[in-house]
Amino acid sequence: MPSAIASSVPDYIAFDTAGAAEHAVLKVWVAVPEGLDLLHAATLPTAVETATRSIDLLGLSAGQTLVVNGGGTMTGFAAVQIALLRGAHVIATAGETFAARLRGLGARVTPYGDGMVERVRDMAGAAPDFVLHTARVEGVLPDLVRIVDGDPGRVMSFSDFDEGGIGVRTTGREKGVVHRYDVLAEYARLAAEGRFTIPIARIFTWEDWRDAVATSMSGRAHGKLVFAIDPSASSRARRGH
Repeated sequence: MPSAIASSVPDYIAFDTAGAAEHAVLKVWVAVPEGLDLLHAATLPTAVETATRSIDLLGLSAGQTLVVNGGGTMTGFAAVQIALLRGAHVIATAGETFAARLRGLGARVTPYGDGMVERVRDMAGAAPDFVLHTARVEGVLPDLVRIVDGDPGRVMSFSDFDEGGIGVRTTGREKGVVHRYDVLAEYARLAAEGRFTIPIARIFTWEDWRDAVATSMSGRAHGKLVFAIDPSASSRARRGH
């Protein structure tokens, strides 16, 4: 039986383990191509599906400019790559942890904080076409709307559901949403070829699940947190196998 990426959509928000479990009911399977180890394959489903769905809902086309607010989040990191692969121009806001890597991918990068709106608009040369908000911070939606000349319909967010009602679109609340697990095979192939990646911050064993949960909830993971069912997989992944 070939290896496969196994993806599911569990309701784990109310559980203390944050979704970590020895058993899960899955509904999507995708073959892992040769050259991609299972740990790196495991980083793909959530980030790739959410980023693809958000970009598709925005309607981004080649030649347009997308601002990814939160390029250092793993969905943001995926969105930067996906948009670039589609021929779009990308401006990412990010901290120093991933700024250099994002520039290496081909994105223009600016830090968060005071003056972000002006910096982004200067880099774009005008109002960019769309903004995708992936950073898990609240209160920045009005600034993101300012970036696109005050049009909230050009801002998509999956991390802030616009409780203030300014009109920003939200990935999880759009009508007729179709989850994009159909693209996983394509991005697995690109990952195997070294053309797409999601950084791994740390690999845990089951014995360390409490540490994994604490790291995840801290908001300072700086990459994907991965469980290795096979303890030897951790050392193989670090060697690049």
